[in-house]
Amino acid sequence: MSGQRILVTGAAGFVGSFVAARLAAMGHQVSGCDNFNDYYAPRLKHDRVEALLAPAGVACERVDIADQAALSALFDAVQPELVVHLAAQAGVRYSLENPSAYIQSNLVGFGNILEACRHRQIEHLLYASSSSVYGSNAKVPFSEADRVDEPVSLYAATKKANELMAYSYSHLYGFPATGLRFFTVYGPWGRPDMAYFSFTEKMMRGEKIPVFAEGKLMRDFTYIDDIVEGVVRLLFKPQAPSGHDKASKARHAVFNIGNSQPVTVLDFVRTLERVLGVRAVLDFQPMQPGDVPATHADTSRLQEWVGYKPATPLETGLASFRDWYRGWRA
Repeated sequence: MSGQRILVTGAAGFVGSFVAARLAAMGHQVSGCDNFNDYYAPRLKHDRVEALLAPAGVACERVDIADQAALSALFDAVQPELVVHLAAQAGVRYSLENPSAYIQSNLVGFGNILEACRHRQIEHLLYASSSSVYGSNAKVPFSEADRVDEPVSLYAATKKANELMAYSYSHLYGFPATGLRFFTVYGPWGRPDMAYFSFTEKMMRGEKIPVFAEGKLMRDFTYIDDIVEGVVRLLFKPQAPSGHDKASKARHAVFNIGNSQPVTVLDFVRTLERVLGVRAVLDFQPMQPGDVPATHADTSRLQEWVGYKPATPLETGLASFRDWYRGWRA
C-alpha cells in the first residue's frame, strides 16, 4: 500500500488539503491540482497550500478539471494509480445564482475525470458526493439504500449525477469507483461560506447572524479529521464486483461519512457561543430555497466495510476551529 502515486483534485480546498497532506505523511507520492477560483477568498486556498501541502511535499498545480486538455496533461505527468477527486463547485445557495459553474465543474469536469481514469487503468477512483442528494427525505437517519431521486438544489442534482456517471463507467470499463456522501464538514482551514465559519466572523464583530427556519433545521456536523480518516480507509479498500444486476461488472459503492449526532442550528449556535465566549445576535429568517429540514447519517455501511465511525464531539471540533481561526486572523 505504501508509495503509490496518488492524484488529489481540489487539493487547495478544505477537505482536499487535509487528505493530500495525510496521504503524503503515509509515504505516498501525492500530487494535487486546484483551479484556485474566487468562490471564496483565494488567499485561504494559498494559505492551505503553504501551511498543509508544502511541508508535506505536495505540489498543487493550477488546473481546471473542466479543461480536458489540461487535465489529460496532468494525468500524463503524474501517472496516478489512485485518484481522490474532491474538486467541485460547492455550496447549495450559490447554485441558485450561478448554475453554469456547477454544470462546468461538477458535470463536465467530472466527465473529464472519468475519461482520464478510463484511459489510464486507474486502480481506484474515490470521489466526493454529498449528503445533499437526500433532499427533503423525511426518513432519518439517511441510508445509502434510500431513494435519492428528488434533489432540491442544482448542487444536489449534480452530485447525484456524479454517482450515476461513476456507476456507469465502473460497469462499462471495470475500474472501481467509490462515492462519499459528506455531511456538513467543519474544522480548521474550513470554508468561509459555511455557517460555523461565517457565524464566528460575525459574532466576533458583534454583527447579527442569519438563522433560518427559526433555528430548527438540523445538521449532522462532521469534523475534518473524521472525514479524512474515512477517506483514507476507503481509498485502499475498493469494492469487489457486485451490483443488483449479477451480470454487472460495476465495482461501485457510495458511503455516508457523518457524525450521526445531528443538532439543531439553534443548539449549534449555543455551542459556538460557549466555545467563543461571545453571545450571538440572532436574525431569524425564513427557510431558504434549496435548504433541507435535516441531515442525519446512517454510517453502518462505513463501519461494516472499513471498521470506522466518526465520533468527534461538536464542542471539541469547534474549539479546534476557534484556536486555528484566532491564529489565522492574527
